[in-house]
Amino acid sequence: MSATVLVVDDEELARNNVCEILRDAGYEALEAGDLDQAHSFIESGSADIILLDVMLPDGSGLTLLDRIALENPSPPVILITAFGEVDTAVDAMKKGAQDFLQKPLDLDRLLQAVEKAREVVMLRRELDMLRGSSSDSVEMVVGETPSMRKIVKEAKRAASAQASVLITGETGTGKNLLAQAIRKLGPRSEKAFIPINCPALPDTMIESELFGHEAGAFTGAQKRKPGLIEIADGGVLFLDEISSTKPEMQAKLLTVIEERTFRRVGGVTEISVDIQILAASNRNLIAMMKDGTFREDLYYRLKVLDLHLPPLRERKEDIPALIGSFIRQINLRTGNAVSNITPRAIETLKKHDWPGNIRELNHVIERAMLMCDDETIDLGHLPPDFQILAN
Repeated sequence: MSATVLVVDDEELARNNVCEILRDAGYEALEAGDLDQAHSFIESGSADIILLDVMLPDGSGLTLLDRIALENPSPPVILITAFGEVDTAVDAMKKGAQDFLQKPLDLDRLLQAVEKAREVVMLRRELDMLRGSSSDSVEMVVGETPSMRKIVKEAKRAASAQASVLITGETGTGKNLLAQAIRKLGPRSEKAFIPINCPALPDTMIESELFGHEAGAFTGAQKRKPGLIEIADGGVLFLDEISSTKPEMQAKLLTVIEERTFRRVGGVTEISVDIQILAASNRNLIAMMKDGTFREDLYYRLKVLDLHLPPLRERKEDIPALIGSFIRQINLRTGNAVSNITPRAIETLKKHDWPGNIRELNHVIERAMLMCDDETIDLGHLPPDFQILAN
């Protein structure tokens, strides 16, 4: 499977040349000329790998590393530096950059670095699929608030009925986890769970990725390829951030939902599939219907059951239970021995508004566990901003 590389460089000619090299090597390439453009791509989750120049018109590329580190998972970063800036490269590696390249770029070295980063991305995807088949997702949909208890109850009902579900909520509220929990709680628990990050699929590729293609369907299609919908047959298809799809693609997805059939790109044969369809969005779909950017018929087909995940700031009572769940799962993954957290640390965490929701909380707890040398997380193990908040 290929990967999408975001090339961040203010020199247009150099940026275009690198993108052309990457595309010739089989990668998808996105371009950004400054930090602001790069932020937009990162927030949309479009980039698997980031090729980042240090010197940009609106600041240092190093400042972007802290923002990238908040992503879960964070895309591997390859830094581009001027010749002789070894100290800068070392600082970047300490901040989490995977590799660095010096200008003028060596073609072989560039492709080696990107391929190494691609291997990291592929390994993460494989681990995510393995974790998706476990009970982690069920445990992590926790909460004592009435709204969360209602969501868990309705999720069990949706799983049993194998109904289409529309999951809404802000970024980081756990929509993907809830989708995995629905699969795990239903009769398709041992079948495939195929998550599709809709914003990450370029318009030129989305139809082929979803529906597959026949040999000769377009330039470069040398053999038949099954799409993700076909691979999901018998299991669960999760359309994450479906609001990013264009109306033309929405019409084709509507056909799949209504008729459970589709055609590969370049094909004439109707292919039947048996899938449960789950979808998620962090945008206001009703407003999008009114302005004509989201189909009303698709909305109601997806919304057999509507589950809205509240932001963490509205259910801070659930923070202790979420922390306990995160600690258990991180221990299983890392072999760590942390087993507790002090009351004052919990109270400090409750003071925060959590704009990144449970994803942000998970990141903070994982960092605290790395800083902790014994079995109990305390205030001193939290990031500096939280220690200031405590005072």
